[in-house]
Amino acid sequence: MAVVLRLMVIMALVVTGVMVGGCASDEVPSPGTQESSRAPSPGTQESSQAPDFRLPGLDGEEVSLSDFRGRPVLLNFWATWCGPCRIEMPFLQEVFEDEKWIDQGLVVLAVNLGESPGAVSQFVDDYGLSFPVVLDVNLEAAGHYNIRAIPATYFIDKNGIMIDRQIGTFASKEDIDWRLINSILNEE
Repeated sequence: MAVVLRLMVIMALVVTGVMVGGCASDEVPSPGTQESSRAPSPGTQESSQAPDFRLPGLDGEEVSLSDFRGRPVLLNFWATWCGPCRIEMPFLQEVFEDEKWIDQGLVVLAVNLGESPGAVSQFVDDYGLSFPVVLDVNLEAAGHYNIRAIPATYFIDKNGIMIDRQIGTFASKEDIDWRLINSILNEE
């Protein structure tokens, strides 16, 4: 019954177009603002080095993207107030727990944009998330990745090269699986 309800909600969002556009706010400039006329940073272009960053995790420990060099990374930018992000998070958790991706060494790393550790911790607990979540309180990493709407997901290969990206939410775990198979996990 829960699966049917989830599918009905996802279909309603697809029909209304919410999933395509994702969320935007004053903190995450929307397309069409003056800032969006700026040239994208090199790391947002396919086949370029993904910009490194160092951000605190929920446990207070610093995490750097380069800490995961040698492993493929699914890098997701999100916020607790973003409806499509809320829909997508359980799918990211499913990918994180999937043995086929664990065996491939896949890292799922979520970057929360501009929110307090308390709010993010509560969300993580409520959703039962166990993948690493870091806090981009000052939106520095978001700026390096030219984030304009969320959720925004970047697929980074084991050499730190950005292979693909998706702006907007995934409709299912299978959508994420397909993108992984056709992007970073096929790169040699």
